[in-house]
Amino acid sequence: MNQTRVTEFFLLGFGNLYNFRIVFFNLFLIIFLFTVMGNLLIIVLVSTNVHLQSPMYYFLCHLSFSDLVTSTNIVPNMLGAILLGGMIVTYLGCIIQFYFFSGTIITECYLLSVMSYDRYLAICNPLRYSSIMHFKLQICLSVWPWLVGLTVNLIGVMPVSNYNFCHDNIIDHFYCDFFPLQKLSCSDTSLVELEAFLFSLPLFIFPCGLIIVTYVYIFHTILKIPSTTGKQKTFSTCSSHLIVVGTFYGTLIAKYMIPSKEQSMLINKIVSLLHTVFTPLFNPIIYSLRNQDIKEALKKLLTNH
Repeated sequence: MNQTRVTEFFLLGFGNLYNFRIVFFNLFLIIFLFTVMGNLLIIVLVSTNVHLQSPMYYFLCHLSFSDLVTSTNIVPNMLGAILLGGMIVTYLGCIIQFYFFSGTIITECYLLSVMSYDRYLAICNPLRYSSIMHFKLQICLSVWPWLVGLTVNLIGVMPVSNYNFCHDNIIDHFYCDFFPLQKLSCSDTSLVELEAFLFSLPLFIFPCGLIIVTYVYIFHTILKIPSTTGKQKTFSTCSSHLIVVGTFYGTLIAKYMIPSKEQSMLINKIVSLLHTVFTPLFNPIIYSLRNQDIKEALKKLLTNH
């Protein structure tokens, strides 16, 4: 069969909202700017304030950087698609976007599990916390999620990059993701779908399982604390992390665990918006509003300037 090799893709974005493009462009631009500033602020505060030099905030820095990568990878093209009624991206640019997007998802899964392990040690093993969570272990636990996300991720990206795309190059989405590229391909994608499913099980279930197990032990330890004030104070140290975990995995399950045939493209886009645009914004807000140390560091930074 004669095949025309696709060299670029056209992201439709939100074509049905074109008449309101200025409103939505300004809205998402403001969200994007606040997301970048919020996550950069977390990184700056933790890096410059001596009272935040602890493993919990060190891992929080990596989470903020992961959110920055997600947001800057997705939102600029999305803004262009909203304003122009669509956005042209090169074939290579589309694959690179998909690589970094899926890579940061995996990285964040493991970062959140590392943060839950840190809270488990601090609450369930407070006397041995400093000796166990030493500097070398912090480095290993922070580098490991990035290595997993950016290397194992290649197993899923390489087969997609070898897809044949015949004639049609219109992606009904605002970024390059697995399901839109799969639907567009004229190759047999059944083997790639099976590989993606088999690899996703350990990549997502293992960190999720670790989070559940650690919090079972954490809640068990909190319930044994005699005073109500002590329970509330101990729980407050991990409540922000729990909210972030719930938001992250909630959107992830809604997007990838529900079969794509049962989802309309509109629902898929809405869930994708929650995951790629709003979650990176919520994370610094949640940690800032619910963490007294972050509030004090922010006040100190503002009063010194």
